[in-house]
Amino acid sequence: MSQVEQRLAFEKPIFELETRIEMLKKDALQAGAAVELREEIARLRKNLLQLQKEIYATLKPWETVEVARHPNRPQTVDYLEMVFDEFVELHGDRFFGDDQAIRTGWAKLDEFRVMVIGQQKGRNLRERQLCNFGCPHPEGYRKAIRVMRLAAKFHLPIISLIDTPGAFPGVASEERGVASIIAELMFEMSILQTQIVCVVIGEGGSGGAIGIGVGDRVAMMEHSYYSVISPEGCAGILWKGHEHKNKAADALKMRSGDLLHLGVIEEVIEEPVGGAHRDPHLAASRLKHYLRSNLKELVKVPIETLVLNRYNRFRKLGVFSEKNLASNE
Repeated sequence: MSQVEQRLAFEKPIFELETRIEMLKKDALQAGAAVELREEIARLRKNLLQLQKEIYATLKPWETVEVARHPNRPQTVDYLEMVFDEFVELHGDRFFGDDQAIRTGWAKLDEFRVMVIGQQKGRNLRERQLCNFGCPHPEGYRKAIRVMRLAAKFHLPIISLIDTPGAFPGVASEERGVASIIAELMFEMSILQTQIVCVVIGEGGSGGAIGIGVGDRVAMMEHSYYSVISPEGCAGILWKGHEHKNKAADALKMRSGDLLHLGVIEEVIEEPVGGAHRDPHLAASRLKHYLRSNLKELVKVPIETLVLNRYNRFRKLGVFSEKNLASNE
């Protein structure tokens, strides 16, 4: 993974302490590793770890969005390398083209042969342009349908990694039927005769995310978000200006803890201290553990029961009682 220097505003105390530690390390080398300096460095490192824990335990909703969008945060291709083995990519929708914003292919997860579908944003400008900044076109979702049907044919579990600000909203995308293909894909996933595990690894934006998010298990990385609209989009609609994005982020209840409480997801995958971008390999290890343990459970469930439970799980989302609504008013 290529690293891009980016300092989030709320991380300023962390970087200040890290700078202090680096200066002391240089002094220690010049002073022949004096005992006093080594003890001071050890003390500051302990303080740094505690500071990271405190800051990341109390992130505001908009700060969580900033972490989810961090340029060094692991993306689908990173997890393909760190979590899976023997990945063989499958290209094209057999209709229009090959959308690089959605990557699909065979892979191996320990003893499981699986089909992986994941959204990719890209690292540098060239990659982001190829991946359309992680905003899939209709052909990306058609490719996903094609490989999901292939997985079901060979009785292979499906792993879906969600990381998109939303499906591409341009004219070309609308002309090629982006809304209808997302709806078709959601329907297809709801009845697919195989196990499906979905994880939001970064951004989970609108229909672009839910389009590959119908599964038997749905989880989120701790500092990701999952929402019907981006905070900027919500602020533009409700308050007519993106400057209200913080207020919108508060109102959307889109963080992992909020969605676990609401029953939208089943589990939050804990990230390394300071976010997945600070220790991608540890984040990948925890993602792998979650996928492996859930697949072991799901393969024991009869397919008919699995599909029925999946359907009922999504049917009950968003249900509310008019009686309770009236009492709250």
